[in-house]
Amino acid sequence: MIPQRKLCNLVQTRNFFKFLPSTEKSPEAVSVKAVRNSFGKYNLVEPCAVSARRTVPSYIPKPSYAESSVPGDPPKTPEIKNSNQIECMSHSCILAKRILNQIPAFIKPGVTTDLIDEKIHDIIINNGAYPSPLNYRGFPKSICTSINNVACHGIPDNRPLQEGDILNVDITVFLNGYHGDCSAMYQVGNVDEEGKRLISATETCLLEAIKICKPDENFSSIGSVIEETAKKHGFGVIPAFAGHGIGTYFHGPPDILHFVNNVEGKMQAGMTFTIEPILTQGGSEIEILEDGWTAVTTDDARTAQIEHTILITETGCQILTQ
Repeated sequence: MIPQRKLCNLVQTRNFFKFLPSTEKSPEAVSVKAVRNSFGKYNLVEPCAVSARRTVPSYIPKPSYAESSVPGDPPKTPEIKNSNQIECMSHSCILAKRILNQIPAFIKPGVTTDLIDEKIHDIIINNGAYPSPLNYRGFPKSICTSINNVACHGIPDNRPLQEGDILNVDITVFLNGYHGDCSAMYQVGNVDEEGKRLISATETCLLEAIKICKPDENFSSIGSVIEETAKKHGFGVIPAFAGHGIGTYFHGPPDILHFVNNVEGKMQAGMTFTIEPILTQGGSEIEILEDGWTAVTTDDARTAQIEHTILITETGCQILTQ
């Protein structure tokens, strides 16, 4: 039985959920619900069976939550990193991006997101790193895979990828005591034009937001640029998910909102944070499913998300996950 949807009115949903296992369902038993409307032609996604949590060798350095599932407290204010901390961040971000670049080799109809999770899990630990999402507040897998109407935090399962799917793969690694975080969109086979346009607009929003990042710029400017750019392309922004500060902690200040806002705070050299807008073809409301993580659009519209970790420099910014 597929878990029923549970409506949540949330402003920030990223960190506060408990995992409840899905009921067993074989790939052959997965029902396909096709959609053809003004949003395009695609299949709706519902959760399938989730396999057991993968293990990490004892010699791999692990974050504090690896066993307990409870992360330590992040700094109370945005951290300004020194040169040594920035170098460590750079290494973790380079690895995350290098692994993300290997994803296309696995993307094709019939491949399950669970298999992709297995492959990426092995690549991460073979590089001496820990997959940051694994057991973070109970998250059961090593990556997030969000397909079509899943806006964020999709759990890899035994649903086979289908012709025309669009999916976000989010990879974060913990290396040398620091997290590096990035995500990208991928197309499965032949994707309709509306799906392609959604992905392209999301890429544009992220790049336009990064362009304005520099010392003394308001954090709120990021949201203004993203929402304005999204509207120009005919899309909305899902407001429930924010970018975040990152370092020895997975999530911390500042909160990076992707819509017009008046949140106080200015960028300073040495700060590292993610920008990760989620654009939608439809309305901005989401529901969190009973697994406690999977966020889906209430109107079944598709979404797209792309993420970079950036560093504020003395003269502008640097994309650490370039």
